[in-house]
Amino acid sequence: MARLPMYINHMNLRSFIHQKSYEKIVRTVRRHPLTFVPYILTFAVLASVPIIVWWLLNNAFSAIAGNQTIYILAVLFGSMYYLSLCLFFYSYFTTFYLDMWIITNDRFIDVRQISLFARSVSETDLYQIQDVTSEVIGLFATIFHYGDITIQTASAVPKFIIRDAKNPHELRQLILDLATEDKKFHNQTT
Repeated sequence: MARLPMYINHMNLRSFIHQKSYEKIVRTVRRHPLTFVPYILTFAVLASVPIIVWWLLNNAFSAIAGNQTIYILAVLFGSMYYLSLCLFFYSYFTTFYLDMWIITNDRFIDVRQISLFARSVSETDLYQIQDVTSEVIGLFATIFHYGDITIQTASAVPKFIIRDAKNPHELRQLILDLATEDKKFHNQTT
């Protein structure tokens, strides 16, 4: 069973998804942490831009850089730049971290964090799953075993996509096995 983050334990997760009495959480899935590295590198490069610009300004135009008004404006614009950069980085991190897929013995639940203040929650019963496809594309995805899983359903939401999941082929097989078991259960009751 996948580890849940510290702030979400099973009790909070049960109330979040309104878990049924007979329902058990089989696995929670999040994106592979390695897929956030490009955002970290972009943040590091963008964070170094004002420092490089100020260094170039000091070396090339030391008379302008020594002006008190220019220095105050540079600090003001640099502060606004860094605050905006931190806000955008935090927004990307929140979206990355709060995207979650929950697999129970009865349902598949897709929790997508769209932006800081927007979330979408969709679900389907496992017996409505028609097809599950796993895709691993690229060198890093192949080496570090992560990829996308597409779930075709007969429900109101015809397609669910799990992005950048760890061990996608194993997860695809788990979903197919759970769907088969749920279909057997629903066939017996009808």
